[in-house]
Amino acid sequence: MNQDQAEAIALDALGFIIQDEALRGRFLDLTGAGPADLRDRLSDSTFLAAIIEFLLGDEPCLLEFCKAAEIDPQLPARAHIVLAGHPAEQWG
Repeated sequence: MNQDQAEAIALDALGFIIQDEALRGRFLDLTGAGPADLRDRLSDSTFLAAIIEFLLGDEPCLLEFCKAAEIDPQLPARAHIVLAGHPAEQWG
């Protein structure tokens, strides 16, 4: 997985989170981000990794996101590794 693919998954995940009022509130509380901060932080790999980490911490939510996004449930974990700065070569 490359950086662009990982970023795309994170941005899709953010869209999924924002659509749900409860998830959105929990995410904003945990990250300390405000609604106005989101747009400014979309190019920050650390923030994008936090988006995915949020989903990884809630398996039912993660699976719901993967179903909605029509992606393999392993892809968010791979994206997190890339965005967190770990070697992408591990995942091919």
